[in-house]
Amino acid sequence: MGLTREDLANGAVQAMIDQWAPTGILRFLTTAEREASLQATLAAAPPGDLWLFGYGSLMWNPAFLHEERMIATVHGWHRRFCLWTPVGRGSPEAPGLVLALEPGGSCRGVAFRLDPALAEAELRLVWLREMLTGAYRPRWSPARLTDGRRVTCLSFMVERSHERYAGRLSEAEIASAIAAAAGHLGPCRDYLAQTLAAMEQVGVRAGALHRLSKTVAQKVAEGAVKPAP
Repeated sequence: MGLTREDLANGAVQAMIDQWAPTGILRFLTTAEREASLQATLAAAPPGDLWLFGYGSLMWNPAFLHEERMIATVHGWHRRFCLWTPVGRGSPEAPGLVLALEPGGSCRGVAFRLDPALAEAELRLVWLREMLTGAYRPRWSPARLTDGRRVTCLSFMVERSHERYAGRLSEAEIASAIAAAAGHLGPCRDYLAQTLAAMEQVGVRAGALHRLSKTVAQKVAEGAVKPAP
């Protein structure tokens, strides 16, 4: 299960925000704040083609229109489960963890080239999905495509000052959280499994995430956590 383009375009996500906001679970950006963030990011865009880099769910569920899809590597950043999610893939009682980019190393994922005529409208849907709380910092980063082209990609880095930032948890802590968490988008461990499958499809070595997946499965099998529905 995951967000669809229809969910983003027909107001379903905004309706969920309106439902969650009064509970105080999270502080959501207003529509005006999201739009200001989008416009500031577009104003800083380099000339030429507009590319968006996916390293987690965007790899296997982009939900936006694009003209081209290429395997790409971004240097200076690596993916890590470091962002709490008390909705979507978790709950306030058992928050899940999702991926974000942290400084250091490199990250191989998927770069999507957007149609210039549709880019702003498509990115507005991406902002509704990725920038609900401002836990990510949009940034233009150099990337290398597997065909040798060097491009600049829009990437979502973690905002370490945000309340959702989990810091550098141990593998055991990450596995426990993922094993126990589930939300309206499904179990958090499904997010891990789908990301792993997408990484394998693009030839990414994911030894650490494979090891994490085995630890999560072991915790569920041993009854250390209640299996997610």
